[in-house]
Amino acid sequence: MIEQGTMERLLERARWAPSGDNTQPWRFEVLGVDRLAIHGFDTRAEVVYDFDGRASQLAHGALLETLRLAASARGLRAEWTIRPACSEEAPIYDVVLVPDATLRPDPLEAFIESRVVQRRPMRVTALGPAEREALAAAVGSDYRLRFFEGFDGRWQVARLLWHSARIRLTMPEALNVHRSIIEWRARFSEDRIPEQAVGVDPLTARLMRWVMQSWSRVEFFNRYLLGTVAPRVQLDLLPALGCAAHVLMTPVRPLRTLGDFVAAGAAMQRLWLAVEAAGMHLQPEMTPVIFRWYVQAGRSLSPHPGMDAAAGALARRFEALADAGPADGFAFFCRVGYSALPHSRSLRKALGSLLVGEGGASDGSGREV
Repeated sequence: MIEQGTMERLLERARWAPSGDNTQPWRFEVLGVDRLAIHGFDTRAEVVYDFDGRASQLAHGALLETLRLAASARGLRAEWTIRPACSEEAPIYDVVLVPDATLRPDPLEAFIESRVVQRRPMRVTALGPAEREALAAAVGSDYRLRFFEGFDGRWQVARLLWHSARIRLTMPEALNVHRSIIEWRARFSEDRIPEQAVGVDPLTARLMRWVMQSWSRVEFFNRYLLGTVAPRVQLDLLPALGCAAHVLMTPVRPLRTLGDFVAAGAAMQRLWLAVEAAGMHLQPEMTPVIFRWYVQAGRSLSPHPGMDAAAGALARRFEALADAGPADGFAFFCRVGYSALPHSRSLRKALGSLLVGEGGASDGSGREV
């Protein structure tokens, strides 16, 4: 017997799942004490980093896995299916809760809300065999983990991220994204990244805020004042060198369908929570993966001169680093390490603003909230 209100209590936990730039691309429709429809969406139309909605699909998978973990703590199995005939841009996930007296709480459930992003340098204390085994076990047999460790491994990734950051900071399509995802002068944010969590010093943050007001300022600053150097050093180079390891999650079989990317997102969330369980923190490093998706698909990243050539060169560097071929798939890339709890973090929208159906209201984007 499932008590009234159980679904809402599970959703209070599940809404803490990670999503790209804290976009939270989901809305919840409670259909009964044991049934739920999750209305997913993606940001491909306005966010260059959401290639074909894949980043949002990974987030959908993380949400579904988080819901499954939360349900396990109440002796419930959360079983989900993708509703037939839905578009990939707006998939609907039907979830059913099933009581199971034999089910034990998943130990990763305890870390749902304490999971954070650490964008600043961490300690370089090496991972031990037990930590590597725990992370590999968390993602399951459908994925493989490649660890880049020691100074040489971290330096190789730092060089890769240095080149990736140059693309990110000189591409016009990225400006509106960067400008919209940061909540300036904030320590916490319900729907964006607070300025204090970005990972730069206050002076650089003030400069970024001024420069991001127009593309002409970005171009001038980059061309004449070495404008990409300070953020690349603070956001990419130093954090890449300051960690225990970089971790690349690759699928055993290529990811092709919506279901494939959703499943990869579930594995990503388990990896992230296993990192927290080991007393560490994690930062995603997804731009090289995303830019490579464009290259693999033969799609233009940007009409801005030099961007596609730079993306192609970056993809080749990434493949050489990972000892992979152009057809090999990468699902998730991150760095992990030991550090103090970050001072600032993203929060989440209140559950009431994420519910649709009876009592739902429009958020002005055409979606109900």
